[in-house]
Formats: sequence, structure tokens, C-alpha cells
Amino acid sequence: MGTLLGLSLIVCPLLYIYVGPPLDAQQLQVLKTLGIIALCSAAWCFVVGELTGNNSQMDKLWSLLPIAYTWIIAVNGGMSLRLVVMAVLATLWGARLTYNFARKGAYKLKFWEGEEDYRWGVVRSGPPFKGRRWAWALFDLFFISIYQNALVLMTTFPALVSMNSAVPFGGIDVLAAILTLGFIVYETLADEQQWAFQTTKWKMIKAGKKLEELPAPYNKGFNTVGLWSRSRHPNYYAEQGTWIAFYVFSIGAGVGLFNWSVIGALLLVVLFLGSSALAEQISSLKYPEYARYCKTVSKFFPGKKYV
Repeated sequence: MGTLLGLSLIVCPLLYIYVGPPLDAQQLQVLKTLGIIALCSAAWCFVVGELTGNNSQMDKLWSLLPIAYTWIIAVNGGMSLRLVVMAVLATLWGARLTYNFARKGAYKLKFWEGEEDYRWGVVRSGPPFKGRRWAWALFDLFFISIYQNALVLMTTFPALVSMNSAVPFGGIDVLAAILTLGFIVYETLADEQQWAFQTTKWKMIKAGKKLEELPAPYNKGFNTVGLWSRSRHPNYYAEQGTWIAFYVFSIGAGVGLFNWSVIGALLLVVLFLGSSALAEQISSLKYPEYARYCKTVSKFFPGKKYV
């Protein structure tokens, strides 16, 4: 993780310097505003996370911040058609993700409470953090709070670089909108299938049945139906695709086929490589058949069906 942080610190400014375009004075002012919001969010996540022991504070804001960022950019960019479409798509993405996280119990009236992502507990109790409270606090500060807030901000950079574009909304923008919306729908379907599977499985377990006593496919313990039969992480695949497609708007804005605003989408891909590896490590320890599932089914891109 330290390598990832170090790489980000090096790559981001280099991309900005060498893979234009430079931001104008208005864009820099907007970036300053967004940066202040991100810093306040990082401080909030760290302080509340450390005081409560619930490190999903950033998870609660992950789906909300891009909505705010893209609308701030759209307003400052004169509410051009391209920026409004981008902001609407970011809002649809955020509403879907917020709903999916909320129904898992993440949000409570006591806002500092709520269900914590199970992976944080696993990471916190393992090396190198077990018994080293100070090491976890540093991880919480630099990765969970600062890095993830910076990453979320960077995913909206395609809107920032497109803010003052003189290129009218065109075919590339239509393609970007269709792709982005398509990935949002795909992720919604993946989440609904996972929710239905897990809800049914746990209902039977809470009724007194052991996992091995459940009917197929629930006795495996993990989802192998629908989109999950052809991809181990269809939700992650769609999430990455959403922000890669979002980047295409900057191409439509005439910024260039490859420009520095791609950094958010690229780092998101790297993040999901690590996140999926951790999730699969946990699942492999819990479910005997999961190793065969991993050997048969593609990690992200839909492929061979699991039987």
C-alpha cells in the first residue's frame, strides 16, 4: 500500500505537467474549493473513525462526494449540456451506491455508527496492525482518510478538465453517456443479484440450518448465479467501467485522447485489484469451493460460466 501511495504522489503531478491540458484560473479556483471539501472530509473520517472504532466513515461518503463535486463543477462551468449530463450520471451512480450501502445498515441516526465494512476488521486484526494501535492509526490517516478522499476527488477530474470546453456536446459524449449509464445499470443488477442471494441464504441460516444443509446454490456460501456465474466481481467490473467511461467525456470535450484526468480511473482500477484480492482471500478461508470458483471464473470481465 505504501508503494501505491508513493506512486500516486509521483504520477499525478507528472501527468499534469506532461499530459496536458493545464487548468486555467477558474478551474484552479474550483479545484481549490473541491480540495477544501476533500480535506475536511478526510479530517472528519479520521477523527470519527478513531474515536468510534468504525472505519467505514469514508465508505459512507464515497457515494455522496462525487455528486457534490460534479455539480459544483457544472455550476461553475455555466451548466453546459456536457457538464449537466456528467453531473446527472454521477448522481444516478451515487444514489444507487448509497441505497445499496444503506440497506446493509451503514447509515444510522447516530451518524458515527452503522455497519462497518467487514474487511476493515480483518485488516485491523492482521499483520502488521495487530497489537500496534499506532500503526493502524497511521493507516487510517494516510490511506483510509486522505488517500481515498483524494482518489474520489480524482475520479471527477474529467468533469473539471471539460469545464470550459468550447467543443459542443457530440457523438463522443453520447457514447460516454451510454457507456456510463450501461455500467451503472450493470452494477445495479449485480448488486441486486447479490442482495437476493445473501438475503435468502442468511434467512435460512438464521432459521437454524447449517450452510451445508442449504439447497444449491446457497450451500456453497457464495453467489454463483446470474452475473456472478461469469465474473467473480461483476460489481467491481462495472464500477471501474463507470469511471473509465466517465473519462471519455473529457475526450469529447476536446481535451485529448489521453490526458491527466485519467489518473482517477487508473488508480481506481489499482484499488479494486487490491480490494478484490483481500475479499477473495477471506472467502477462500470460509468456503471450500471458492478456490475452484476462482480457477474457473474470470475476476472482472465476464467470461466462462461457472458450473
